[in-house]
Parts: sequence; C-alpha cells; structure tokens
Amino acid sequence: MTLQERYKRLKEHLSEENPLLLDIIDNYVALDKIAHKRGLLDADESYTSHISWWPLVSVLGTFSAGKSTFINDYIGQKVQTSGNQAVDDKFTALCYGKSPEPVTLPGMALDADPRFPFYNVSEEVNNVQQGEGDRVNQYLQLKTVKSEALRGKILIDSPGFDADSQRDTILKLTNHIVDMSDLVLIFFDARHPEPGAMRDTLDQLVKTAMGHSDADKVLYILNQIDTTAQEDNLEDVIGAWQRAMAQKGLISGSFYTIFNEQSMAHIDDESVKNRLKKKKDTDMQRILDRIEKVGTERAYRIVRSLEDIAKNLKNEKLVTLQQELQIWTRNVVWGDMFVGTLLIGGIVTLELQTNVVSSSTTLLASVFGAGTLIALYAHFSLRKFMANRAASKYSESDPDMERAIKHNTRWWRPLFSPTLKSWGKKEKRTLDTLVETSKISIQRLNDQFISPSGEKESTTHNG
Repeated sequence: MTLQERYKRLKEHLSEENPLLLDIIDNYVALDKIAHKRGLLDADESYTSHISWWPLVSVLGTFSAGKSTFINDYIGQKVQTSGNQAVDDKFTALCYGKSPEPVTLPGMALDADPRFPFYNVSEEVNNVQQGEGDRVNQYLQLKTVKSEALRGKILIDSPGFDADSQRDTILKLTNHIVDMSDLVLIFFDARHPEPGAMRDTLDQLVKTAMGHSDADKVLYILNQIDTTAQEDNLEDVIGAWQRAMAQKGLISGSFYTIFNEQSMAHIDDESVKNRLKKKKDTDMQRILDRIEKVGTERAYRIVRSLEDIAKNLKNEKLVTLQQELQIWTRNVVWGDMFVGTLLIGGIVTLELQTNVVSSSTTLLASVFGAGTLIALYAHFSLRKFMANRAASKYSESDPDMERAIKHNTRWWRPLFSPTLKSWGKKEKRTLDTLVETSKISIQRLNDQFISPSGEKESTTHNG
C-alpha cells in the first residue's frame, strides 16, 4: 500500500468515525514530509502508523486470570476460549463485524491494514527475531463479532505472560500494545494469594505499564475475589497485591476487584456475599465507564500524538541531527587536512630526495593525479567512517536518528552546506504551525462537550 492510499483510507475512516479530525491527516502528511526529507522515516513509512485510529482497549494478564471470560461477558458472546490452562498463544484483536457468526482471520489481516494497531507489526517481530515477521500468523489473529459493544472500538486479548514459548516476541508485542492503547486492563488472579510466586509476571506487567507517561490509562484488576469469602479477608488480599506491586515501583494506580457471578464460589454468609457483590458491582461499573470513554480519549490522543511528534522533531530530533552533522563535518575537515598534509609532505620529501617531480612534466602530472585519487578515496572513506561512527551511537537507543545521520551524510551531500547553522529553520516553522493547529483541533473537540462562554439555549429573557 502506498502512502497516498494509506492517507486516503484514513480519511475515509475518519469521515465516518469523527469528521472533526479529517484535517488532522493533512497535518500528519506534513510531519511525514519533514521526516522523509531528513531521513528520520523511510520513504514508505508514516507517523500515522504510530497510533491506532480506532479506540483500543487491551486486556493483559496471566493464564486463568479471567481475561477471556471478562471479554466474553462484555461482548455478550462466547468468542474467546477460557480455562485454567494456556488455551490461546496468540494476540487476538476483536472488532465489530457484519457477519452474524464470528469470523477469524489470520494475523496478516492486521499487519496489512493501517487502521489497526498492528499495522506493519511484522517488522517489529523481525526486530526481535529475524525471520519471525514472516510468521506473523503465529502471533496474531483478528476476530470479527457482530456485537454492539464492539462498534467503534477494538479489544485486544493477550496470551498469558507465564508462557515460555515465543516469550521475547510476546513481550515486544505487549510493549507495542501498551503504547498504542487508550485503556489497558491488567488482570490478576485472587486465587493465587501469594503474588511473590508470580514475581516474573509482575515484573513484566507492572514495569511495562509504569514506563509510560500515560500511566493513568492502566487499570489493575484483581479477579475472582469471591474466593476470599471463606476467610472474609478481601482487604488483606488486596493489600498483599498492592504491596507486591509497590515493591516493583508502582506507588499509584487504579485498583479494581471483580468476579464472575455465573462461576462464583459458594458463599454461606449472606452479608459477606452482599458485601463482595456490592464491591464488584461498583468496580465493574467504573471499568465499563472507562471503556465507554475510549472513543473520546482516542480522538484527543490522535491530536496529542501529532503535537508530541511535532515538538519532538523540532526540539530534539532536528537539533540532535544538526549537532551530529556539525560534528561530522568538523571531523571530516580535520581528517582531510591530515591526509592532505601527509600527501604534500610525501611529495615534497620525494622531490627533495630524488628530484624526480621537477624533472618531468609528465611525471609531475602523474604524481598529481595519483595524489588527487588518493585524496578523494581518503575523503569519501573518511566521510563514511565518521558517519557510521556517529550513527552507531544511536543504533539501539534511537534507530531513526541512526538512519537520519546516514541519510544526510551520503557521498553526494555537500560537506559545507551554506545553511548548516540555520539548518532546519523552515521545517521548524512548519512544526510550530502544526503545534498551533493541533491546539485548534483540541478546541474543536472541546466544543462538543463544553461551552466556556456559558451561552444559554435561549437568549430571550424577561425582567
């Protein structure tokens, strides 16, 4: 799919989902052009693939924590298999479908569609293990379900974290999902009252969520709390899990307790049963309320992502790239001077010792030609060496910067750019405009819900 086709599809999608955001695509196009010009994105890449264009709710957790049961109850159909053992080792994206029966599609359906959060995810998989991207169907699947609960949003059901097979790839995809999600539900099982026994799972789930500035989108859910009824120690169980998470560095976050009434444990004490049910009903409603708000949150997130990318390009990426190019230029110049000094010194020494150069015009031209070829070879070798050395600093921390440095130091690029000191000014002005435009888009979204002026529905007033 070409970039133009991608932009067209996204506009068609927004025209149905949220027409207020249609203009935002053109702003992303402007971002892409800047990044393409400076080598921060490959020619076929787009910042529009860095976000999900449908509201996204991801459900993470361990096996038997009740993820699939929760999803089935929310959708109103049993589409996800549940059980105490590993029943599915794939990420499953669930979205609204027209067929009366659920339809399962392979992972490539997600990998090829720019509206989904897994667009081009095969490249992410390849970054973890080369060649695995060709096996994307082993990690992902898409299910379409005709359920009103799914209309206008995507749910992601994840494989349990306690799986050893394909673990590195699963963790990589999980990080990707958390980045893209509007809401993350992390399920734990109250039937395992010793969270220390699940230390590795806690490490991955909690630390993955903690690493995001948007940590308030993560809800921690302790499921099957009905199993605490015999001892009536709900608060103790909750406290144990909160302490376990605090040991991992989580000192804040929304914590919920629920259970499934169809499979709840038998509880003789009616007062205990009512207390648990009241707690569950309150927390479940809070969870459902958050899910229902993801459409609104997604619209704001799309606009905020544009602003964040624009600010990052202006204040970090372009500044760092300019500094690296200046250092690269200086190193190449000093290297050329050193090589030139060696060549001149060699020619002078040869002349003084043998008087060969001045004895023959032809020989003089040969020596000059050979020296020029050596100087050119040394110059371009030095350019490449210095560029690779500068780029290598970012190979792990910032692959985009690594690519950009190599892009801007290709052999035909002039070493002395007349605009190097003012390099990127035009792009920075464009980025400033995009930031301001994003603020206008936020105001338009706000106008759907608020009226700062306090205007009344009727302007008629007597007395």
